[in-house]
Amino acid sequence: KNEKRTLLQLFVILGTYIQVGTLRYLYFMFTLMLYIVIVILNICVIVVICMNRSLHEPMYLFLCSLFVNELFGSTGLFPFLLVQILSDIHTVSAPLCFLQIFCLYSYANIEFSNLAVMSYDRYLAICCPLQYNTYMTFNKVVTFIAVIWFYSFVKFLITLSLNIRLNFCGNIINSLICTNYLVVKLACSDTQVNNIYGLFGVVLSILVPLVPILFSYMRILKVCFSGSKQTRQKAVSTCSPHLASLLNFSFGCCFEIIQSRFDMSGVPGVLRIILSLYFLIIQPLLNPIMFGLQMSKIRNKCKHVLCHQRLTCCRDLTVW
Repeated sequence: KNEKRTLLQLFVILGTYIQVGTLRYLYFMFTLMLYIVIVILNICVIVVICMNRSLHEPMYLFLCSLFVNELFGSTGLFPFLLVQILSDIHTVSAPLCFLQIFCLYSYANIEFSNLAVMSYDRYLAICCPLQYNTYMTFNKVVTFIAVIWFYSFVKFLITLSLNIRLNFCGNIINSLICTNYLVVKLACSDTQVNNIYGLFGVVLSILVPLVPILFSYMRILKVCFSGSKQTRQKAVSTCSPHLASLLNFSFGCCFEIIQSRFDMSGVPGVLRIILSLYFLIIQPLLNPIMFGLQMSKIRNKCKHVLCHQRLTCCRDLTVW
């Protein structure tokens, strides 16, 4: 029966969950612990940056925005996953499905844009150190961060408004999470406007941030090859975690795009699950660890906080 369903009546069945019986409780605990670790790591680094005035510099403010975004993206994914793992019938109401699309796509856009601005910040710090404080003022940093978040939210609110007007004939999505591409494919009404805006959005989300990234690293490489050993060491120490984060996120997004666009039935189910969630799990877990270990100021402040807490505990035990 070819019955049209409006948005508010639509329930989406997520088709790639594996029936694992009682093992679901083990997977639930593992996923919950992973979420807790991600939240704790990111909150710890955010608190360290916010509580220490010496870290109120442009680079660390951009990092703070990045870590807040990791919390935002993780919260858009993990509670949903935890509910689905324990469910026998994997359904989700359309409003919640579209809410997840908004959260995850906004997260991805903010992440890539934030990393693009951070690459420009590294270019100024390495190639124009004397003019750095003039070019990258506190007000400019706040403006950059505000524009990134506001633009990303507005961009995907428009996406949702275009999707809401569609009529849907199907209700099965072969994915662990709600993705915009697969949801729009369920529509039986005209999706030409959605497709055009989606293509325009891809250009804005990928090509526009790619320009400052390529420009910045080309200039940084030029300075490294022609500069002193000290300049090269500074570039490696400050750029390596950023470059690793950028490449990791880009590869993860490519995995997800390839999986949603092409037939992956020949790929083992477990591998498909890992690839589809890679950029949503590894990135929020990797960033606070990587930047925390590589950035000497953050690392030293974290050590100071841990040592202070340890001394306080020992003093309390001695008094007791």
